[in-house]
Amino acid sequence: MRFLPVFLDLKAGPVVLIGAGELLRAKLRVLAAAGARIRVHATDGNQDLGLSSDDVARIEISTSDPLTSDLVGVIAIVCAGAGDVGVAMSARAKSLGLPVNVMDDLAHSSFIFPAIVDRGDVVVAVGTGGTSPVVARRVREKIEALLPARIGELAEFIGGFRKSVNERIAEFPLRRRFWERVIDGPIGAAVLAGRKGEADAAIKAISDPSEFARADKPQGSVALVGAGPGDPDLLTIKALRALQDADIVFHDELVSSEILDRIRRDTTRVPVGRRVGKPGIGQDAINTRMIEAAQAGQRVVRLKGGDPFVFGRGGEEVEALRAADVAYSIIPGITAGLGGAADFEVPLTYRHEATRITFLTAHKARDAETVDWSTLTDTKMTVVVYMGMTAAPAVRAGLFAAGRSPETPVGVFARVTRPDAQGAIGMLRDLPELVRQTNGGPAILIIGDVVRHAGSLRRQTPKQIISDLLDAAE
Repeated sequence: MRFLPVFLDLKAGPVVLIGAGELLRAKLRVLAAAGARIRVHATDGNQDLGLSSDDVARIEISTSDPLTSDLVGVIAIVCAGAGDVGVAMSARAKSLGLPVNVMDDLAHSSFIFPAIVDRGDVVVAVGTGGTSPVVARRVREKIEALLPARIGELAEFIGGFRKSVNERIAEFPLRRRFWERVIDGPIGAAVLAGRKGEADAAIKAISDPSEFARADKPQGSVALVGAGPGDPDLLTIKALRALQDADIVFHDELVSSEILDRIRRDTTRVPVGRRVGKPGIGQDAINTRMIEAAQAGQRVVRLKGGDPFVFGRGGEEVEALRAADVAYSIIPGITAGLGGAADFEVPLTYRHEATRITFLTAHKARDAETVDWSTLTDTKMTVVVYMGMTAAPAVRAGLFAAGRSPETPVGVFARVTRPDAQGAIGMLRDLPELVRQTNGGPAILIIGDVVRHAGSLRRQTPKQIISDLLDAAE
């Protein structure tokens, strides 16, 4: 590590900024956003820096020669697009013991600008020793995706109580345990969720901070998390944080291995799902195990493919958690119908063509037989069938009996958003054969005129697909 990360106190004095053009303006925006007092020397004579009214009070535009100007009280010097003036200014700054940065010139810099993640009181600086600012920016983007949006508010919240709490807890290890329990427990969660008033009342209700810190049994909770249809990059940021925080994860069989890899390494993983034709432990047993883990103080994640509340039995699990008085949260995921539609470029609604959507499940033939197909014959309705591969003949028969045209466009989309995704497009009359063409599930069926607009993974244009449909109709 060549450069030691430090944080300058921008209230201690002004920063001198020297340079020209857009490079100067870019550094000016960074410093202004940080609240710095800035003295600007525009070496090209262009003093139109596009300052806002809020910036004018903190930014001084100097016409003096920066190589001879007064540097008393200055805390740092930054040169951006300054040319030879920057090199000369570097020598002057180093002779005076002032930190100096000459943009893209490590030899004449005593500090570098990191990529910055700014969350108010929480600031993360990412550097690569000046070798690759682009890499630093990419790392920053990853960190920004992981950090809760209100993490700075949590730091500010703790800062407001830190002195009073620390005065009541003499032992340093006990203080640390107190704040760990606050941050990792319901109080911290309330702040991160935007319920600061609730968190404020909860921390003030702690009558004995030392006893609170010594409590051996943490409060457990359950998060019902939607894993999406398979692509790990489609996990929500909130879902990813839940997986990283979990002590134990109960996951469905169909959750992809790439998503399971996002779970913290020391977290216990328990498969509780089942595939068609194979036994599972049953919903009641899953509920019992989740509740027992939470009551033992563990942070539990129930990880489901797609969305917990779209054919995922999330409602049943919530009822069980309520009855057991277990704290829970619900983190939605991208359901397979939406993932498949995006993957194969099938617009589920289309102006003047499709104005309604119906989602239904037909896991087995007898499930399809219970559907009132007569309500699904409107040609302006898109029908999305989950778990419909086995029941495809019954789905077709139900729609035929209700009067839906055999030439209705239909698509079978298997393993959507995954690398081995596959689709087959044709007519409703050919539905069972289309299912066979996709070489196994899980799959969704999309039925309706919108399928004519499908594209992408078949490497075909909508015109080619329409041609296929017309050929099939002959």
